[in-house]
Amino acid sequence: MVTLGLNIDHVATIRQARNAIEPDPVVAAAIAEIAGADAITVHLREDRRHINDRDVRILKQTIKTRLNLEMAASLEMQNIALEIQPYSVTLVPENRQELTTEGGLDVVNQKDYLKEFVKPFTDNGIIVSLFVDPDFKQVEASADTGAQFIELHTGQYAEAFNTDNEHVALKNLEEAAVYADEFELRVNAGHGLNYQNVKGILHIKNLEELNIGHSIISRAVFTGLDRAVRDMKYILDNFALK
Repeated sequence: MVTLGLNIDHVATIRQARNAIEPDPVVAAAIAEIAGADAITVHLREDRRHINDRDVRILKQTIKTRLNLEMAASLEMQNIALEIQPYSVTLVPENRQELTTEGGLDVVNQKDYLKEFVKPFTDNGIIVSLFVDPDFKQVEASADTGAQFIELHTGQYAEAFNTDNEHVALKNLEEAAVYADEFELRVNAGHGLNYQNVKGILHIKNLEELNIGHSIISRAVFTGLDRAVRDMKYILDNFALK
């Protein structure tokens, strides 16, 4: 069964549009867990454009599932994460000008740095995942860092969905997941997934969890968050490989 990690960043985006106190992502996490979300993901960005330090600290204290903290591989974020002790951290590239994470982490050219960066987390029992493109070199380098997981960047597949390039993009993800297994790396995936394109992803072998945010929060505007989470959980529970 493929589990659902709900990214609640965009609940905070709505809040920050007015620099207000609502909607509160902490409340969103509680609703999502009741609806069946298996984990809560937040990205604490350097510029704090949506999720802030207060959100992460309260989520750590209140959620009943698992807190996955997306973060840049910076010393500031390392110190925060080691203090808060989330269940897992996912290291992602970060650019202040980007609207959302635009590509995978370049592990190949940062391998030595990332190996040292990852060690304090694994020493403290925090699971580490690296957000990477479905590229064999990046997968292999990820294994060398000591991370237990990779999260495959599904953005190219999402963009290619319902085009002639969809099959190639999906095949790249499938082959990267199989290759990761050779290095005993566990596999998550995410980025750009929605209620239509997610079904194709569910046929990937070794896939454990999908991190999905924007499409669920978007649907929640019309249906409510409880219904939006339940709808996605239904797809994951009924269309995944058995």
